[in-house]
Formats: sequence, structure tokens, C-alpha cells
Amino acid sequence: MVGIIGKAAMALGLAGAALIAVNATSLAGPESTSFASIGAETSVPYGWVDFCQRYRGECQDDDRAARDIDLNAAAFRKIARINSWVNKNTDPVSDNDHWGAVDEWDYPSDGKGDCEDYALLKRHMLLEEGFPREALLLTVVKDKNGDGHSVLTIRTNRGEFVLDNLNDQIKPWTSVPYRFVKRQSQHNQNVWVSIGAPTSAPLYVSNEP
Repeated sequence: MVGIIGKAAMALGLAGAALIAVNATSLAGPESTSFASIGAETSVPYGWVDFCQRYRGECQDDDRAARDIDLNAAAFRKIARINSWVNKNTDPVSDNDHWGAVDEWDYPSDGKGDCEDYALLKRHMLLEEGFPREALLLTVVKDKNGDGHSVLTIRTNRGEFVLDNLNDQIKPWTSVPYRFVKRQSQHNQNVWVSIGAPTSAPLYVSNEP
């Protein structure tokens, strides 16, 4: 992981070098949106449990007060840079081809990964930049075909937005083509909560990159 994090730090330190193409309006951040309706506690994805067995220091089981990101222009630019950098510097590969496993969550330390690996790295880099853990929520969704997919939801004072490996644009959660299933609780990263109306969770996150 050190290799790709180090590369990220160098790239993000070059003013403008890793900026995504944004127009003058979007530099101030996206328009305000709504907040997802959160339900009861639900099952924790196997991939997260397995990840925590290997990265125990990053999976502290502590309760915290909910915190949101103050999505000002500077914060938005930083989030956009990280989102774009990870998308551009990680090659998509399925878990089966990468790890010989159906569903394995890990950092793309070799520059390769699938959807949840992108989300994990974005979360890690945003934490390193000082954004609150309570606002950076790994999220499981279903795509239009009913297949599992993973994104990073960010909770802000202007609503909730999605960082997706399939799109460099940071979009309101209501504007992405997914059915939201569950995500980490703001209060405890090892507790997962359902989103919206109850729906069956996919057996695993994704069989595609």
C-alpha cells in the first residue's frame, strides 16, 4: 500500500496536476442534495470482515458521534482530486482474476483492483487528508442488472454524494443509477445499516471490476 499512497501524495502535491476537468461553477462544489433514509442494523459484508482481519489497526470498534464534511470549495477540490487520481491510477480487474477469490476487499497496492478496492483507497486517502471517518462510508449498491457494486458515500452539510470508480464526477446519491442496499454506520464503522426500503443484499459485491 505504501507505493500507491506515496505516488498519490506526490501527484496530489503538484498544483493542478491531478485536478479533474471542472468548470468554474463546479469549483465551488456540487449543488445541495438530500440525505438517504437509513434503516436498521443489517449484516456486515464478508469482504469488510475479512479486510479487518488483515488490517486490524484500521477497523477500530469504537462508537463516535456522527460528523459531516463541510463541503466548501477547498474541500470539494481535494475530494475531486483524490477521486480522479484513484480512478485514473488503478486498473480495473475482477477479484477472481486478481486474487483467485469471489469477493476480496483490499487496497490496490499493485495498481489493480475492483470497485470496493477503489472505494477503500479513496477512503484511506481522504482520512489521511483529515476528513472525518464518520462521513466516509463504504456502501453496497445494486446496479441496473441487480449485480452488487461498491461505492464510497460522503456525508456532507450539503447532502450525500457518491465517489464511484465508474465515473470521475462526484454525483448526488440520488443521481446515480443504483439501488442502495446498505452502508457503514456513521457511529461505528463495523456496524452496517440498511438504506431505504428493505432489499436483499447481493451475495457478493461484484463479479466485474
